Amino acid sequence: MLTDYDLHLLAQGRHWRSYEKLGAHHVELDGVRGVHFAVWAPNATAVSVVGDFNGWDGSGHGLRMRMPGGIWELFVPGLDVGTLYKFRVTAAEGTSDRSDPYGFAAELPPRTASIVTDLTTHRWQDHEWMRARASRDPLAMPVSIYEVHLGSWRRPGSAPDRWLTYADLERELVPYVVEQGFTHVEFLPPAEHPLSASWGYQVIGMFAATSRFGTPAGLMSLIDALHRAGVGVIIDWVPAHFPKDGHGLRRFDGTALYEHEDPRQGEHPDWGTLIFNYGRHEVANYLVSNALFWLDHYHVDGLRVDAVASMLYLDYSRRDGEWEPNRYGGRENLEAIDLLKTFNVEVHRHHPGVLTIAEESTAWPAVSRPTYCGGLGFSLKWNMGWMNDTLRYMRHEPVHRKYHHDELTFSLIYAFHENFVLPFSHDEVVHGKGSLLGQMPGDTWQKFANLRLLYAYQWCHPGKKLLFMGNEFGQWSEWNHDTSLDWHLLQWPEHQGLSRSVADLNRLLRTEPALHQLDFDGRGFQWIDCHDWSGSILAFVRRAADPADFLVVACNFTPVPRQGYRLGVPQAGHYDEIFNGDSAWYGGSNLGNGGGLTTLPEPSHGQPQSLELTLPPLAAVVLKPRR
Repeated sequence: MLTDYDLHLLAQGRHWRSYEKLGAHHVELDGVRGVHFAVWAPNATAVSVVGDFNGWDGSGHGLRMRMPGGIWELFVPGLDVGTLYKFRVTAAEGTSDRSDPYGFAAELPPRTASIVTDLTTHRWQDHEWMRARASRDPLAMPVSIYEVHLGSWRRPGSAPDRWLTYADLERELVPYVVEQGFTHVEFLPPAEHPLSASWGYQVIGMFAATSRFGTPAGLMSLIDALHRAGVGVIIDWVPAHFPKDGHGLRRFDGTALYEHEDPRQGEHPDWGTLIFNYGRHEVANYLVSNALFWLDHYHVDGLRVDAVASMLYLDYSRRDGEWEPNRYGGRENLEAIDLLKTFNVEVHRHHPGVLTIAEESTAWPAVSRPTYCGGLGFSLKWNMGWMNDTLRYMRHEPVHRKYHHDELTFSLIYAFHENFVLPFSHDEVVHGKGSLLGQMPGDTWQKFANLRLLYAYQWCHPGKKLLFMGNEFGQWSEWNHDTSLDWHLLQWPEHQGLSRSVADLNRLLRTEPALHQLDFDGRGFQWIDCHDWSGSILAFVRRAADPADFLVVACNFTPVPRQGYRLGVPQAGHYDEIFNGDSAWYGGSNLGNGGGLTTLPEPSHGQPQSLELTLPPLAAVVLKPRR
């Protein structure tokens, strides 16, 4: 079943559809139906396949090694979809039963067998979505991402210890995301993982959709439904490390096959996991092929690559003497850099219109620039600096914010150096940090007002948006992966108002080109006033590709209303107030500008005209000139 050309491409590390050849495939050979098994284990002395079909006895189904690549294969007639199996690998250090590195499905943890699976049973209905995706530029489109952990977004009311299935999520999550107006969902890693407490970030089955919520076809149906509802799907992808579980990749053939032998390169000190050997052709091929697999078979619209910084630096979280320099004596992981560039090139070549997103927390240059310009090739990069600075500012009591004004303005110095996503992710509501609502200062009214202001500032700031589930309605408690979000809070008007404000911000983002067309271009942003530190007020212009299409945004980061606040604007005319975060509809005090106001011929802030605004407390207002 494996041709010499297959073996050649696999050895070269250029077989981008290696998942079509390795693993377990239900096929017909010379008129006989059965399963073809293939696995890479070059240093094993013997490999057999064991499963429920042979009583887990490895004596009768030994695989044959194909030289020189070290790939073992066997066709077993009569086997069908649903067969449980593992590879029994014999090496100098002993024999162990391993899950299939290319397995398309797996048993529900803590069971660990792989399952022969047919990935062609779902009939896709998202043809219009896929055609349109290939022709559009996602960087110039509205992107508002709802980050979701599938196991804790919601639990059945009658069985709170049970997960929703993919079918349940299709019925409940899809209409909710549409109602809230998000353009995309991002699933925490949906690949199979043995420990739920890892949230999916310690993956064993990189090709297997987790069985916690159903079958691969169930996940396909969920993604299909989201596409037909106009919502894109991003998944978290984890090529940075893998766990040490005995049924996984660790010393798969008795040697450090997927990882490094040297612990200075092979083991991650923070997470107790192993680091892929990116310099090995077959390993790099495995990872790139896996990325393409999720795009090919699950139609996902983006891959958010986790922990990129840990891949780029050989000394990441290591002290002197605990890391090995590269061949030039530097700290850069040259093999990981090559892997990330290849990943981005191949993803964008095979799937135009798809997003690749880097969670990269350092000042590494050109992360979101093309590889032919010397960049890593990602579409987008998380702006961790903006997130940290902004949250630190918002945690200050308003009376002290004037002393920290630069924490807000600093982000615009580098806002266009990369294609940034502004993230308030799951990482900001765990490990004792509390919820975003709980991190806001003041009494209950001020906490909600501060959070509405934070979101309005985020949505109006250049960059794409990401918000973790529960934050849109004001979860009070810190996120717990083992329980449902606190949906009962939506019976209270404060939480309803916060949810409405997020939905309206998403509506503005979709309908106003000024808020999304030039997110990564300095032409799309202009300060009106960034110097009013004593009043803790920011005002700026957002422009569309058509310079005449613009919005004026003013943010008051204090609970003191500002009456008659003079603000310069670029042109004369009437300005409609198209968003006011203090609206009573959102739970505010309903202070504003009567729906709009007209300019006065009095220059201010270097602008030819001005407005006399009412700036409501702890709120942002968005004004649009009539055309």
